[in-house]
Amino acid sequence: MERRTFLRGAAVGTSAAAFGGTLMRGAAYAAPAQPGPGPYGALDPADANGIMLPSGFTSRVVARSGQTVSGTSYKWHSAPDGGACYADGTGWIYVSNSEINPSGGASAVRFNASGAVTSAYRILSSTRQNCAGGKTPWNTWLSCEEVSLGYVYETDPWGVNAAVRRPAMGRFKHEAAAADPVRRAVYLTEDESDGCFYRFLPATWGNLSSGTLQVLVAGSGTSGSFSWQNVPDPDGSPTTTRNQVSGAKRFNGGEGCHYANDTVWFTTKGDNRVWQLNLAGSTYELAYDDSLVVGGGAPLTGVDNVTGSSFGDLYVAEDGGTMEICVITPDDVVAPFLRINGQSASEITGPAFSPAGNRLYFSSQRGTSGSSSGGITYEVTGPFRT
Repeated sequence: MERRTFLRGAAVGTSAAAFGGTLMRGAAYAAPAQPGPGPYGALDPADANGIMLPSGFTSRVVARSGQTVSGTSYKWHSAPDGGACYADGTGWIYVSNSEINPSGGASAVRFNASGAVTSAYRILSSTRQNCAGGKTPWNTWLSCEEVSLGYVYETDPWGVNAAVRRPAMGRFKHEAAAADPVRRAVYLTEDESDGCFYRFLPATWGNLSSGTLQVLVAGSGTSGSFSWQNVPDPDGSPTTTRNQVSGAKRFNGGEGCHYANDTVWFTTKGDNRVWQLNLAGSTYELAYDDSLVVGGGAPLTGVDNVTGSSFGDLYVAEDGGTMEICVITPDDVVAPFLRINGQSASEITGPAFSPAGNRLYFSSQRGTSGSSSGGITYEVTGPFRT
């Protein structure tokens, strides 16, 4: 379904109708509605796993860092981060990064048609601080190193083919990736306070071994037109990629990235914003900015990983904040979908939907202990809009 521009700075449960149907980009609203329930209703009290969910939804623990995944002999990795799901016959696979340095990498859990775990295994080893990444249309997982001069690694969710380093995609502090099959591009965020937004154009679609790295060029405002310019030296040495092109637009801590319907959404943690690139018209704008909520009470703080549902909803995970995953709907509602209690020293990572869209996977990176060895990976099942 085609999405509209999200409500700028809306309070929980508000919509365009609350402002007379007129949405002024970048405007601070004089009388935002009061916080209230989102499309799934209010959150119920926390369940046995400490997760507050709307009525009709349930949670379960899939894996815990350092412990054997139930039904397998594989110990789950520390600091679970970015993730994605892949169809596997009548079942599916959930892939998860490990944000530790050194020895980050990524692992996978395989589920059968009923959702039971059948196996778990390593798909990437001996890399550094693998934070987020992205799924490709040819069913590989791009695992990104969030370190200076970090690489993108292309991995096999089934664990059959060896992971391959993709230096042509640039060496910088990588965060997330999102593939665009229409323009045959992969968009890339950079986790620096003065970072940039990139796209990689493979020489051959489906083969990331060679191609052109480009950076987004635009003015300093929060909306306008943009263009792309080639990065002369993608290896980032001696000059970092973000400092090679005059006019490259700066973003304050690039995080999650998601593509759908000629649009890319990505988050920036330094200013708590969700950005929207309208690719057909080569324009950009703010989709969400908590600083524009008059009187405070912003429903979404600490923006981080982001994913989308088949219905067109966006789900944005919080790094800290109130440990929520918030939903931003096609009709401009911004509201919490879930909240994790008792884990304020952690962050929510890796949201991803199963192929059928009725299960959402995500992790609490440091769990109740606040340590990378205390990560917990969850599944939420329920009547998601599809």
